[in-house]
Amino acid sequence: MAKGRIVTFKIFRFDPQVDDKPRMVSYQLEEAPGMTVFIALNKIRAEQDPSLQFDFVCRAGICGSCAMVINGLPTLACRTLTSKFENPELTLMPLPGFELIGDLSVNTGKFMRELAERLALYLHPKNEDDNIHAVEQRIEPEEAEKVYELDRCVECGCCVSACATKQMRETFVGAVGMMKLSRFALDSRDARDDDDFYHVLGNQDGVFGCMSLLGCQDTCPKDLPHMEQIAYMRRKVAGIPIFNK
Repeated sequence: MAKGRIVTFKIFRFDPQVDDKPRMVSYQLEEAPGMTVFIALNKIRAEQDPSLQFDFVCRAGICGSCAMVINGLPTLACRTLTSKFENPELTLMPLPGFELIGDLSVNTGKFMRELAERLALYLHPKNEDDNIHAVEQRIEPEEAEKVYELDRCVECGCCVSACATKQMRETFVGAVGMMKLSRFALDSRDARDDDDFYHVLGNQDGVFGCMSLLGCQDTCPKDLPHMEQIAYMRRKVAGIPIFNK
């Protein structure tokens, strides 16, 4: 059986609690059929360097934990085959724009929680019924399809790291914040109106700060319609009638 090619992984290493400065460390592995960057990282940690830090949970592209910058592109390690790269040298960096925990591990959870609190990313029901046994209000299937399409976001942070505005302005909510708020703007069960959304997103930290460079759209591993929803919220907070949501 023919051996696979040797793949070199140049990995960012820095533990803020121990190290004085970051460095790049190279590791080599023999490529196996179907090898992903995630599989390679686990193999490196098991066989070469147990101190290597990176995140994972599901290994199937549905948790978003293993997001990192691979050869300059924010993406999921578990969905990136090493065989897709003609050059067998891969550079792995942590996602920019987030608090670094160590090496390739960043604290996306802290960012997402603060974003949810800032934008009130939860349903504001029109009917304030405290009865926990009440039947959930129904919505039409067409509306449900639009709403739950946006619920596919795995909060991986790729769109945040690929956003030039976010890198320049720390207070910018990013595509993930605007898309998640759009999910509630589309939901007929939510009591908020255009004026409420304007006070949250109608500024340079919201929809009017987006430069439409498509970084979010290009890097989203779930292929979510970021720019479509940003445009929708932009029209909404500007008071432009929307006939077809």
